[in-house]
Amino acid sequence: MNTVYTNTYDAPEFNMKEILRYAGVRESRGELEALLSSCIKEIKGRLTYKVCYSEFPISFCGELLDLGFIRTESRGLKKNLEGCESVVLFAATVGIEIDRLIARNASLSPAKALFFQAIGAERIESLCDTFNRDIADRKALEGYAARPRFSAGYGDFKLEAQKEIFAALDCPRRIGLSLNESLLMSPSKSVTAIIGFAKTKKTDNTGENNEDN
Repeated sequence: MNTVYTNTYDAPEFNMKEILRYAGVRESRGELEALLSSCIKEIKGRLTYKVCYSEFPISFCGELLDLGFIRTESRGLKKNLEGCESVVLFAATVGIEIDRLIARNASLSPAKALFFQAIGAERIESLCDTFNRDIADRKALEGYAARPRFSAGYGDFKLEAQKEIFAALDCPRRIGLSLNESLLMSPSKSVTAIIGFAKTKKTDNTGENNEDN
C-alpha cells in the first residue's frame, strides 16, 4: 500500500470575477455584487480545505496504462501522461457546509443558492490550484515538471475509476469524502484527479536539450 498524505490549507483568496463567471453573470451590477459579498461573508470560516494524495509509478503496456492503483485503456489519459514516470493521485474537498447552504436557500432564495453554487465551484478549483502549485513546486526540486490534472469522467477516462481512486486514497477516513452508488461525491464540492510528472529537460553548454539521468 502506498503512503497517503493529508494536507489542510488556509482559505485561498476569493476570486469575485470567477464566482460571477460560474454564476453566469456576464455584467456585474451593484445589487448582485452586494448579494455575492453577503454570501461570501456568510460562508467565510465555515469551509474546510482538505486534500489527501499519494504518488504512484506508471508503466505503459501497449494500449494499457498501469497507474499502480488502476489499469486503464483511456487514450486521453495515456496521451496526457506520455513521457511521465509517476503520477500524484489526489482528492480535495471544501466540506459539507456549502451543500447545506445551497439546500437551505434553494426555495428561500434561489439567487443566493445560485451564488453559493458558484462560490463552491470557485472554492474547490482554488483549492485544487493551490495543491497543484504546492506539489509541482516540490516535484520541481526533484527535477520533474507537472502535466495538467486529469479527472475520472473526463474524455474516455471512465467515471467508474472513482471506485479505485477512493480505495487507493481512503477518502472517507482521510478527508471525510464519500462516494455513493451513482458515483456522486459527498460533499459535492470535491474533486479527484491525477497529475503526471515527467523528468524535465535541461540545456547543456551546446544549447541542446538533454534528459536528466
